[in-house]
Amino acid sequence: MLSIDPSENSERDNYKFLIGSVIPRPIAFVTTKAEDGTLNGAPFSYFNVVTANPPLISISLQRAKGLRKDTARNINELGEFVVHIVDQENVDQINQTAASLPPDQSEIELANLTKVESMKISVPGVKEAKIRMECVLEQVIELGDKESTCDLVIGRVVQFHIDEAIYQDGRIDPHGLAAVSRLAGNDYAKIGEIFTIERPK
Repeated sequence: MLSIDPSENSERDNYKFLIGSVIPRPIAFVTTKAEDGTLNGAPFSYFNVVTANPPLISISLQRAKGLRKDTARNINELGEFVVHIVDQENVDQINQTAASLPPDQSEIELANLTKVESMKISVPGVKEAKIRMECVLEQVIELGDKESTCDLVIGRVVQFHIDEAIYQDGRIDPHGLAAVSRLAGNDYAKIGEIFTIERPK
């Protein structure tokens, strides 16, 4: 067993250990609206559930040389965003949105995704996702030092949109959703085999 002190590692080495260890990671495709009205979209794999009451989710957005990404800046300014679950049918299009574009260019248009209006917020989502969640900003927590700060965004879900084909008796069919997850490098994973273990009482 290797024992490694992260304070003696480079940031890149720690990054590789983390993304290679914490797998699989769900992928959030996030749409936001820029100040000029441009609809931006980007995928993030530092994403998870915070709590169900109230319904909160978290996304960690790394900064580049101390500067906020378009997504973080737009969320901070408008206080609204849409989170979509990435699946096997839309992953190729979503991957295109990871391209670095100027803030006034839409990744939605680049990837030929279909804009769909939201019910409770002003930011549109995309039709290609089987699940999307309209969110309002609950809190932004700035983490890290000045050179490697990230923005931990906590969003409150105010509206769920779920494809009827994957919804049954109040539950979501994991096979029908066919979500994909992030591994390390350029690797992704499918749901794969599902097994059941009863939790102790």
